Amino acid sequence: MAVLESLGSGKAKTVDRVYKGKDEILLSKLILEPQHSVLTQSYDCRLRTDTRRPHNGDGFGVGYYTHPTLGPEPCIFTSTIPAWNCINLERLASKTTSSLIFAHVRATTEGSVSESNCHPFRRGSLMWMHNGNIGGWKHVKRSLALSVDAAWFNGVQGSTDSEWAFALFLDVLQKSGHDPDANLPDGGFGHVALRNAILQTIKRINQLIAEIPAKHREDLDTRSLLNFAIADGHSVVCTRYVSSATDEAASLYFSSGTSWKEAGGKGNYKMERRDKGADIVLVASEPLTFER
Repeated sequence: MAVLESLGSGKAKTVDRVYKGKDEILLSKLILEPQHSVLTQSYDCRLRTDTRRPHNGDGFGVGYYTHPTLGPEPCIFTSTIPAWNCINLERLASKTTSSLIFAHVRATTEGSVSESNCHPFRRGSLMWMHNGNIGGWKHVKRSLALSVDAAWFNGVQGSTDSEWAFALFLDVLQKSGHDPDANLPDGGFGHVALRNAILQTIKRINQLIAEIPAKHREDLDTRSLLNFAIADGHSVVCTRYVSSATDEAASLYFSSGTSWKEAGGKGNYKMERRDKGADIVLVASEPLTFER
């Protein structure tokens, strides 16, 4: 797993979770059971940038990779029901295992409350999430949409800046010589290809914002918060990025070790490290536990 830019505290907009491990775990150990689980953070988000809206109740999504015999595509489950009120999420998470999991609870910034706007997004073997926003979006959307090839333009199902950022990433990846729709090579696209494409995606977003005419810039918030996560079933790349030189990026936390398990009481999960290895990597916009 590659993590770009510095990780650190700050504030979150929506809540993202990424698990990548050598072995499979129950989804519930990421989504339901920890004291500050994804489910809990749907109604108790402590690091939100917008304190006027303390809840992430505009839907949720879970994505995970299954056994290779079932194909390289991730399974995606999304719903507009608040995560805290979805019994099917509890049923699914308590009986499903995976070694690579994305989880997201949503608070709308762009786009309506609909399943097509819930993260994660998928194209072939690729899975994508975004915590943040593209600055000056209403003045950028048309230019971004017209800049990508027809396959990625037509693949957009919702209306969020996050999904259009994914379309832009797919366009960048294709133009770098890695076709997202081609048969996945052994070992995936590789973290280097994903890393380069995501950096170029951020660069192109900044270029589009810079091209907004001066007459539209007065009182326009052009700051972008671009905490992206991309996976191909083998590699994962995450970013923590803000386009402003003075504002802080949305929060992102990182932990690695050899086991992720409950220790010392219900919901008290800890990352343990028995040796110098890192069989498990967790990346989260808010900690799953406040124990150290």
